[in-house]
Amino acid sequence: MWRLKHTALVSALAVGSVSGYGFPDCKSGPLADNAVCDTALDPITRATSLVKLFTVPELINNTANTSPGVPRLGLPAYQWWSEALHGVAYSPGVNFSTSGEFSYATGFPQAILMGAAFDDELIKSVGSIVGMEGRAFNNYGHAGLDFWTPNINPFKDPRWGRGQETPGEDPYHIAQYVYNLVVGLQGGLDPEPYYQVISTCKHFAGYDLEDWMAIFDTASTQDAKSVLPSADVNRCSYNAVNGVPSCADTYLLQDVLRHFYGFAQDRWITGDCGQCRRIYLLSTQLRDPQQAVADALKAGTDLDCGTFYGEWLPTAYNESLITETDLRLALVHQYASLVRLGYFDPEDQQPYRAYDWSNVNTSPAQQLAYQAAVEGIVLLKNDGTLPFSSNINNIALIGPWANATWQMEGSYFGHAPYVISLVMGAMEGGYNVTYVLGTHIASNDTSGFAAAVAAAKEADAVIYTGGIDMTIEGEALDRYTITWPGNQLDLIAELQTVGKPLVVVQFSGGQLDDSVLKCNASVNALVWVGYPGQSGGKAVFDILSGNVAPAGRLPITQYPANYVNEIPMTDMNLRPNVTSPGRTYMWYTGMPIYEFGYGEHYTTFSYEWAQAPATSYNIQALVDAGKSATYLDIAPFATLSVHVTNTGNMTSDYVSLLFANGTYGIAPYPNKVLVSYARSHSIAPGNTARAELPITLGNLARADTNGNFWLYPGTYELALDTSRVLSAKFELTGTAAQLTSFPQNTMTS
Repeated sequence: MWRLKHTALVSALAVGSVSGYGFPDCKSGPLADNAVCDTALDPITRATSLVKLFTVPELINNTANTSPGVPRLGLPAYQWWSEALHGVAYSPGVNFSTSGEFSYATGFPQAILMGAAFDDELIKSVGSIVGMEGRAFNNYGHAGLDFWTPNINPFKDPRWGRGQETPGEDPYHIAQYVYNLVVGLQGGLDPEPYYQVISTCKHFAGYDLEDWMAIFDTASTQDAKSVLPSADVNRCSYNAVNGVPSCADTYLLQDVLRHFYGFAQDRWITGDCGQCRRIYLLSTQLRDPQQAVADALKAGTDLDCGTFYGEWLPTAYNESLITETDLRLALVHQYASLVRLGYFDPEDQQPYRAYDWSNVNTSPAQQLAYQAAVEGIVLLKNDGTLPFSSNINNIALIGPWANATWQMEGSYFGHAPYVISLVMGAMEGGYNVTYVLGTHIASNDTSGFAAAVAAAKEADAVIYTGGIDMTIEGEALDRYTITWPGNQLDLIAELQTVGKPLVVVQFSGGQLDDSVLKCNASVNALVWVGYPGQSGGKAVFDILSGNVAPAGRLPITQYPANYVNEIPMTDMNLRPNVTSPGRTYMWYTGMPIYEFGYGEHYTTFSYEWAQAPATSYNIQALVDAGKSATYLDIAPFATLSVHVTNTGNMTSDYVSLLFANGTYGIAPYPNKVLVSYARSHSIAPGNTARAELPITLGNLARADTNGNFWLYPGTYELALDTSRVLSAKFELTGTAAQLTSFPQNTMTS
């Protein structure tokens, strides 16, 4: 159902389609003598020279995602909208062949599961593979050069349908994930001479709801936290911030994005699809659509994903609401990015232009997709039943996810070369499998219960595979409850009565209230597997069988079911108050079912400081030492390290999560804040790994009510892991120091 809905959605917004992709002829074509073809010049100069040749109608024609180019100049049509959230994905700009070459691309796990790995190098490698495959697709006319990924919005409310697209709820973790993915995709932070592909950070800003889209977000600058790396494109969001639509907000797009965050002029901003039309439809102040498009263009939205610019910019121009200069600036931003991709340069000078079908779905890519799934899987509960002993041969595999295939990929998926279901993974693992559906995701039909119980009675172990899927959560599909849907828990209860070892494997992006499963001794183990991608079935069964040990950590908080009644979805405040228990692990005042960062192991560990913090640091000395950094908030505080020793009997990874807490700065104080993390790999029994944990000044800073970050004096405590297995305190002395100066909005909505 979702696949059809999503296909219809992107088709409706595609504004036609670009059939294949061409490159300008800079040798003998009409542009050969134009400066855009001069490789010695900078991107802005080259793009400016090109755009000077456009007539006003040609300028307007090319402000939509489906740009016709300028045929008289030999400038090809170009589709700016290609997707690659966790692999090259279905979108107006991506064309999968029906068979043969370019009929598929590697399908990595959904972002939420890869975020659970807490492995920056893994994410960079995933980005590199996706970028390489994207460039190969482009070289043969099957995709664009810019991909609208990643999703940078924190997953701060469990009801949000698109939370699965994000790495989780913590802004520092998201920033690290996004940075590494973008670096991998683009081939570097700001690579010279060419980018591999262009990355688009979306959605800016404050976007984290679907079904309440007519509501304008009210957000505090105190909660502003940057997760914007050096991506080449930014995508403004559907929503409004403090009453002003994001894509028509000069303060947001110019003062904050371009000036404060340094988003350069050779980078461009696209509106979210249909957003330019929404500015007009949702505004209570704009009477004319031409004023809406003028506001968006002049605010800095260079590209309209949709048709509204094309429909109304001519009128806006004729009424002098916009100028020719406004139009040219927008297109210079866009075409400068194509210059950086080598779009106008000789093919034989560009290694990326040599990529072909042999660069897609390589053996390393397949292994990486499997590794990403394995690393992200989180063991939430285990009484020793897992890993399965050698006595477990016959399993009853029950539930709506047991034989799922493409559903494993989650949203914004492509056509994977294969998808390994749980049934296939179990059989590959050598188990004798009896598969019974039992029930559907949201069904109340119990007619399949008897067959499921009968299969359980004949098995050595029972595995129930359920949770939610894209019929429950997704784009344009928020949840109103966070409980298990349908009668799945009823079926699990009947399976418990059989008395066989019972493992529940939970699929989902957003979390469900697992309290019934957590507290019931008859449920022997609980494993969260997100949307694990093309190798999902193998990854899950390698974890269950002990071929690989689990070490993933929850990247989000699992709240009790009543949380949805305690805070409205439209309440943007993170901090608790008289009507709200707060949001995310930093501020939530209730008791989570499973907390952010939780994850169990098959082995045991011991811990000691290899490099502990000093007892005190002087704030002014830290600031003076950090003045050589590009930004003071990313200047180093210290690099601490811990020794992690495997004291059990199974080789395992371990994720070191380092949290800070204390009563410094402005009240209220967060419960704790993640300041560093590192994943240690394959620690054998008896062996010790050293985890390096760098901390920046910004990691320890807190925001004032204007969004400025300060380093405050006081007592700070650092604690390792959610269970505080290691801790240390230090003092920051001296006077508070301001690290950033967040721009203030002097305009009223």
